[in-house]
Amino acid sequence: MKYTLLLIAILTIACHQEQKPIRIDVENWSKRAANMAGSDSLLHGKTYLSVYSEMHSATLERKYSLVSMVSMRNISETDTLYLLRADYYNTEGSKIRTYFDFPIFVLPMETIEIIIEYADNEGGTGSNFLFEWETPVNCPEPFFEAVMSSRQGTQGMAFVTHGRRVK
Repeated sequence: MKYTLLLIAILTIACHQEQKPIRIDVENWSKRAANMAGSDSLLHGKTYLSVYSEMHSATLERKYSLVSMVSMRNISETDTLYLLRADYYNTEGSKIRTYFDFPIFVLPMETIEIIIEYADNEGGTGSNFLFEWETPVNCPEPFFEAVMSSRQGTQGMAFVTHGRRVK
């Protein structure tokens, strides 16, 4: 009987532990702020990227949480490019948050990242990003990619999505 009470006490404490707060802006975007004065010759674009913070598992009601690593890559060997905005939307199309809404630079061949943590399932099964960017003439456009992964017990999974230019 006392072992049963001990087990119940342990399970009760474990179930009521507070969740860690979700860290959103790991990167200090202000350190990457770019002065865009005199940059009239840059080409402007927008890219859409699908990201999954959850996916269905076995039934419509049962969902599986994922961690997402969103990569923003400059694939030019010579030119710096500029990201103007990164907006994150949920399955219903409502904006959840803006990671930055001022120009930041990405150096040649550099990759910068946004992490959607495992506990952050606010985006749901159909979350996505919309990025605005500018590049010098004849510079390749930025490459956007997301890697989603999860591990449950001894099983794991991972998959990738790629951005699509919309403007």
